[in-house]
Amino acid sequence: MPRLILASTSPYRRELLARLRLPFDVARPDTDETPLPGEAPAALAQRLAAAKAAAVASARDAWVVGSDQVAELDGAALGKPGGREAALAQLAAMSGRSVVFRTAVCLLHHDGRRHQAVDTTIVRFRPLDAAEIARYVDAEQPFDCAGSFKSEGLGIALFTAIESQDPTALVGLPLIATARLLRAAGFTLP
Repeated sequence: MPRLILASTSPYRRELLARLRLPFDVARPDTDETPLPGEAPAALAQRLAAAKAAAVASARDAWVVGSDQVAELDGAALGKPGGREAALAQLAAMSGRSVVFRTAVCLLHHDGRRHQAVDTTIVRFRPLDAAEIARYVDAEQPFDCAGSFKSEGLGIALFTAIESQDPTALVGLPLIATARLLRAAGFTLP
């Protein structure tokens, strides 16, 4: 079986990829995640997933998984909050609204072979008051998560619905698409 590397130090992506029960290594991609002027959120997610894979694949004889997720509200990308105040502001802006999450995955070989996919998930937030938002942010501290929540944790209580073809995409790596790409690259999966 070919060698596999996850181009991410995200514990969420590491745990998700481990569900496929394939051996893999982890490498930190040095990638500038700054959006390009006028770049649409879906294009940003795709570009960053490919850039992360390319940052690791160039010097290795392996297949590399790169992934990125971008939250989109009113056509604008929402980044990771990085801190409490930004998380509070993001959640307040999303209160009672629908937010689109684009989760891209790129499987890249150092010889240039590439397989890519993008998952779209729509999250419908229930109306949230400032006290609820503060309690959630203080309890879970989702500062490293696009959209300022962890759907696999307490963040699920913030929603009225999630529309997705792949529930793992919202956590950070669309495993249905990833498994399909891995099979296309020659990996053996159930």
